[in-house]
Amino acid sequence: MSDFMLITQSCRFGGRVSSCILPSLFRLFSSSSSSMAKSKFEYVRNFETDDTCLRNCYIVVRLDGRNFHKFAEQHKFTKPNDDRALGLMKRSARSVMEELEDITIAYGQSDEFSFVFKRSSTWFKRRASKLMTHVASQFSSSYVFYWKEFFGEQPLLYPPGFDGRVVLYPSNHNLKDYLSWRQADCHINNLYNTVFWTLVQRGGLTTAQAEDRLKGTLAADKNEILFSEFDINYNNESALHRKGTTLIWEKRDETVVKRVKLPNEEEKDVPVTRSRRRVEAYHCDIIGEQFWEEHPDVLEEDGC
Repeated sequence: MSDFMLITQSCRFGGRVSSCILPSLFRLFSSSSSSMAKSKFEYVRNFETDDTCLRNCYIVVRLDGRNFHKFAEQHKFTKPNDDRALGLMKRSARSVMEELEDITIAYGQSDEFSFVFKRSSTWFKRRASKLMTHVASQFSSSYVFYWKEFFGEQPLLYPPGFDGRVVLYPSNHNLKDYLSWRQADCHINNLYNTVFWTLVQRGGLTTAQAEDRLKGTLAADKNEILFSEFDINYNNESALHRKGTTLIWEKRDETVVKRVKLPNEEEKDVPVTRSRRRVEAYHCDIIGEQFWEEHPDVLEEDGC
């Protein structure tokens, strides 16, 4: 009688399996598992593309809202900026960073967010597809999960979508230029939108008339329109809107009260201070050097 039959009969009648039979049982199931893993169909794995990201490069995963112009219209976002929507984007990005702690910095504006993985990161064996899909799925699910926290009883009419891309930057200079590019884009878009919607909402122009009025204008022209016609100093507008949102990890001291028992059996509340890493948000300039000098731990040294 085979070991498998002995085990089956023993289990059927409530008996205990002999220790001498256990090695045979292990070989039996190991052999079965191995043969299944190496089936004739396994060759299909050869069609997978190697998408391992080059070592010693920062991995940037950038997400953009898919068709968010329509999404914003249907959900009646405030023009030119909806602080609820921007707050939700920031909360979703924080969720991504808390899930993937190798993200050293993230920057977002409007309906986009860029996440920078450390140059030394080995998460998901540095596979671009794994990193991008994990970031996109965590961000999208968080956007839906935290919707009510920012929009209250306003219903989410349909699920939002975000597309993603992966780009590698080999040096601190390259990475800082990338982030500067995204913040410069934030400034250009926000200045235009601020003037455009001011002309519509306060100037009484139609959207077509406002668009025509702004054709060929430079930044100085737009600032002049705001100041001379509407008494608006663009530099006094919200830094969130002008600069976007930068998220980084920082250590913060937190004090909690802990009840301890003294030698005389009495109990006493004692304050205990602990240092914790938390994701902190900044709405400041990251094109200049001041931000990087104040937060030297964000970037790794070149040549590491």
